[in-house]
Amino acid sequence: MAQLLVGGERVSAKSGGEMPVVNPATEEVIDTVPKGTAEDAEAAVAAAKGALAEWSGKDPDERAAIMRAGIAAVKERGREIAELLVREQGKPLSEAMGELHHFIHGMDFYADLASKIRGAYAPLPSSLGRSYGMVIKRPVGVCAAIVPFNFPLTLMGTKVGPALAGGNTVVVKPAETTPLATLRVAELFAEAGLPAGVFNVVTGEGPEVGEALVAHPDVRRVAFTGSTEVGRRIMELAGPRFKRVSVELGGSDPVIVCPDADVDAAVKGVNIGRFFNAGQACLAAKRVYVFEEVYDEFMEGLIRRVSRYELGDGLTKAEKPKIRMGPMNSARYRDQVSSQLEEAVSRGAEVVYQGEWSGEKGYFFPPTVIEGAPHDSRVVREETFGPLLPVFRVGDLDEALRLANDSRYGLGSSIWTRNIRWIHRAAQEIEAGMTWVNQLHYGYDELPFGGVKDSGVGREHGPEALEYYLESKSVVIGGLD
Repeated sequence: MAQLLVGGERVSAKSGGEMPVVNPATEEVIDTVPKGTAEDAEAAVAAAKGALAEWSGKDPDERAAIMRAGIAAVKERGREIAELLVREQGKPLSEAMGELHHFIHGMDFYADLASKIRGAYAPLPSSLGRSYGMVIKRPVGVCAAIVPFNFPLTLMGTKVGPALAGGNTVVVKPAETTPLATLRVAELFAEAGLPAGVFNVVTGEGPEVGEALVAHPDVRRVAFTGSTEVGRRIMELAGPRFKRVSVELGGSDPVIVCPDADVDAAVKGVNIGRFFNAGQACLAAKRVYVFEEVYDEFMEGLIRRVSRYELGDGLTKAEKPKIRMGPMNSARYRDQVSSQLEEAVSRGAEVVYQGEWSGEKGYFFPPTVIEGAPHDSRVVREETFGPLLPVFRVGDLDEALRLANDSRYGLGSSIWTRNIRWIHRAAQEIEAGMTWVNQLHYGYDELPFGGVKDSGVGREHGPEALEYYLESKSVVIGGLD
């Protein structure tokens, strides 16, 4: 059985409880992990608080060197970690290796920034005597990182990387279904020299462990990625103690394909952007608005590409030209997507393509493309967290932008065009935290990423994310007369 990592030690839950970890491709139990409770969260926070002075007091270059040692250890065991991720999450091995690479790149990015934190100098009025001011940057303190199941390593890295670089300590709560790769990475960082208590992992259920971390008085920073509903609960718990919070929540990212677009490139971008990771991505392309002039060409190319997906275990390769698509991570989300499809069809949507799946085991949902869904159907109004894509015809950019913004979500968006005026309008008018132009939806470590409206508050990625883990303190230096 895997164990918690608290204060540098591998330990069981204090209650003795355990949780199974299930392979979503086979529905077999591959391991068990401790079913942590609020008591375990308390112990992890205490360990993180106890390690804070030592870690924050280290020279930034030393913090960076220790981080890089951990990164090197993860890189060395990359194949092992990726295979573990496939077994617990379901994604194909190639996608798991890609996620691991993204995690390593992001951690390297923040290790490089550890020694580049800057404050400010300000001359001050001399009415109270000669003086000057400084703005210094100090770590926030103990941070809680609550991570979802879809990209457990990447989305852990976007929280742990800037936290450690800024001199903070962390308690990670992974998703109940995907704790194993996270625990292994944390163990490797500890073995590589990260001081005990700096990076802790507590497994367990969200209402028990997650809420205990968010509400704990010694946790000053909360970073969460997940559903909008849970994000609201986190804001409720964190609000009374004025914690610093970022919540990256659900999305229903619109894509606009204009008549002057490179249609083949748009098809490739939408195909990957929707069906990568079995469609389980907050920033996936989830609604596509195609101009009438190129609609038929786009749909022909899209269906041709989507038809290449073949469902199966992520540890086995599909024979070319087929492309492996793994299962969804749980029966719950598979059934939710199925229900969204049924509701859309019952209201007039047409299934123009659906893949095949005849197996008896596994949480598989075939890639599906529909058209003609009412814009107030669930597949549009809700976040569709699986390989189901609605496509719509539009007559002009005004209509496309209006429909793109007709959503309570505002995470990502994209437009495919060479027209600089249309690019400008999309960048200015689409209500989203990010807009890609002629590129698939991908979260770059170099750029801040987050949402507006019901897609959350705060930003991860980029140098900007580091600021969420630092407090600005003003210092006045007087007595200079």
